[in-house]
Amino acid sequence: MATVRLENLRKTFDSGRLVAVDDLSISVDDGEFLTVVGPSGCGKSTTLRMIAGLERPTSGRVVIGGEDVTDTHARKRDVAMVFQNYALYPHKTVMGNMEFGLRMSTDLSKEERCERVRETAEMMDIEELLEDKPSELSGGQKQRVALGRAIVREPDVFLFDEPLSNLDAKLRTTMRTEIQRLQDELDITAIYVTHDQEEAMTMGDKIAILDDGELQQTGRPTDVYDDPANEFVGGFVGSPSMNVLDAAVTTSDDGVTLRGTRSDFEYRLPADRVPAFEGHDEVRMGIRPEDVRVAAADEAGIEATVDVVEPIGSDNYLYLDLGPEFIARVGSGVTPARGSTVRIAFDEADVHAFDARTGESLTRDRESAEVADDPAGERLERTAD
Repeated sequence: MATVRLENLRKTFDSGRLVAVDDLSISVDDGEFLTVVGPSGCGKSTTLRMIAGLERPTSGRVVIGGEDVTDTHARKRDVAMVFQNYALYPHKTVMGNMEFGLRMSTDLSKEERCERVRETAEMMDIEELLEDKPSELSGGQKQRVALGRAIVREPDVFLFDEPLSNLDAKLRTTMRTEIQRLQDELDITAIYVTHDQEEAMTMGDKIAILDDGELQQTGRPTDVYDDPANEFVGGFVGSPSMNVLDAAVTTSDDGVTLRGTRSDFEYRLPADRVPAFEGHDEVRMGIRPEDVRVAAADEAGIEATVDVVEPIGSDNYLYLDLGPEFIARVGSGVTPARGSTVRIAFDEADVHAFDARTGESLTRDRESAEVADDPAGERLERTAD
């Protein structure tokens, strides 16, 4: 396998009027699984197509295995791509589809090609389908064939462009586990594009979040979740989304006081948090739904009215009147009546604060915010910083 490095990658369309990818720098280690996530139109699929050679960058470089392949034709790049729509030849059998790439890109004999296809088909549990055509297969079987066709080539890099989007929820979960298993077994260098942040969080060794063509943050999924670089990342990663409230800031030697400007609440933070808020009169205060609890009888809390109680099985979602959509994710045994008043509480360590103008995090761990290391030891500045 190989490392992948994107250096200041930029892609524009319509004579430069539409910027799809803007100054993107990301590195992927040998054998690492990177998931790329963001809303529709953020540039994630365009990025993948530039790595594959299907789109030519307007500027910047694509480096695979230490070699600059920016101007190398797609056919000559040792990458394999799995598409959302499977891209199987309808007139060929499963054997023909999986063997076609080997016939076009290697000098293996027909017997050697067929043997490699059979070995891969056995790995994918589709060996009994080798004589079938795509029209005879289910969605899950087609996806296994598409994965097998990529694996059989033994490329340096695997690229996945939302490969599970057409599958139902249960099969998507099964295939997600299957791809992770294959990645572990084959030690694949993989880049996986998805709009599903749950897929991105659970599958990747590292996650990259894009918005409007720009890199917002990279890092381990847990680090990105716990320490978002900005309000966009905080709101995009996690389900339900992070609660965000407008708050006025008052600092003193004793600590920080946050008072709601659009809803009635007050929250105090200790003195060691004062430096993060200096120079800011107003912030956006973030707290994740799972970090909100109904306050104990002897605990200070913020009063709120319950608008809706939404049971989801193991938990209940309490929709409260503190903001446009303020949610507390609580245990299934907590069932306040609609219209009743509850007091909520959360730990100070779970409070995030974002600049009201730029959205940049004020409470992020400064050491982790400075830079992200790439495999070559270079320092890539995070766009969000």
